[in-house]
Amino acid sequence: MMYLQQILFLAAACLAIWLFAKKAGAIRRNILLGKDEAYNDHPGERWKNLLLLAFGQKKMFRNPLVAVMHFVVYAGFVIINIEVLEIFIDGVAGTHRIFAGLLGGFYIFLINAFELLALGVWLACAIFLVRRNILKLKRFISRDLDGWPRSDANYILFTEIILMSLFLLMNASDTLLQQQAYGHYGEHITGNFVVSQYLQPLLAGLSVKGLVVVERICWWLHIMGIFAFLNYLPYSKHLHILLAFPNAYYARLWPEGKIRNMVSIQNEVLYAMQPELAPAEAAAPDKFGAKDVMDLSWRNLLDAYSCTECGRCSAACPATQTGKLLSPRKIMMSTRDRLEEVGNNINQNGEFKDDGKTLLHNYITTEELRACTTCNACVQECPVSISPLEIILELRRSLVMEESNAPQEWNVMFGNVENNFAPWKFSPDDRDKWAQEMAG
Repeated sequence: MMYLQQILFLAAACLAIWLFAKKAGAIRRNILLGKDEAYNDHPGERWKNLLLLAFGQKKMFRNPLVAVMHFVVYAGFVIINIEVLEIFIDGVAGTHRIFAGLLGGFYIFLINAFELLALGVWLACAIFLVRRNILKLKRFISRDLDGWPRSDANYILFTEIILMSLFLLMNASDTLLQQQAYGHYGEHITGNFVVSQYLQPLLAGLSVKGLVVVERICWWLHIMGIFAFLNYLPYSKHLHILLAFPNAYYARLWPEGKIRNMVSIQNEVLYAMQPELAPAEAAAPDKFGAKDVMDLSWRNLLDAYSCTECGRCSAACPATQTGKLLSPRKIMMSTRDRLEEVGNNINQNGEFKDDGKTLLHNYITTEELRACTTCNACVQECPVSISPLEIILELRRSLVMEESNAPQEWNVMFGNVENNFAPWKFSPDDRDKWAQEMAG
């Protein structure tokens, strides 16, 4: 019977790891569909960002209470996985609490710490569910989240509560079996743990065999739940649990207000002003801006997969808050949805076959793009260093420079800049007249 359990466990573990690796490979391929850009300068500053933004969740602490709860959930996810390592080894080797014999009294300290974290995760997730579904905070009831995204967030929170409950109930039944020195449960006497001891009265009426059934069910459901969670992550907004780290490392190090110009356009202006610098045969760029996800950089596509859908960007966006169609969160979600569609197209055809759709127009509309004021509030607020603004600007470049699609007011300004080197309809020779008039 023990060998059968080991075989079943090993088969489930291999299947879960293989499925996750396969999806992770597809996501990596999708991200690398973007244009190449270098983000490997200043490694010291990048490691600092990784520690502060990803591990330390620096930006979350603008709201200390929510930040602490989020940090507890995050720490619980990371630290309790040490306990999952023990479960994994026990499952493969057919042992029981293998670390108890190796770590001695320190093991009891660890499990007590894990139980306190588990209780914290349980309470924090319950509060987050209340915030989303009862208090209904504005950024959680936005139309951006209609359908699957709203359900996704709730599913994860419920799953965390169930996993923590199973962990605590498993420990409660295990310690009761230790007290009765039943089978291998009596090999390592840990004593009661700090939280699970209060669940023991719930199991007091069970026989020894009943306790074994409860312990084994909790053990199997806990580890199978983690395997299922592992393979749910790539399809969920909670992929940011993993991608927040590379996203923080490859953060943009230039000033947040800086808008990068296209070198080809800068050269066109330079050659117009100084024709002698123009090469004999200057190659025109293939396209201006971005129309589909393949035209964006890999960094933009990593952003799309890293989005937490927390809505802090949209809560800070003046366009969103004044009722415009634009929502920075929706920009990132639409980019990810289109990228997934492109990836599925490649999976089915071996290469991308034109499906008649593009990110611009089919997923993100002209009205959304024109509503952006480029104020940079969305970039400033994002806890994982995402820039919806970069995507908006690239799509707007395509609209204006590839499709000549701009409001009349913009065209007037463009004409003035081209002819007068300023947004206003004044000759450059007349630009200083206001100063002369004041002096006269």
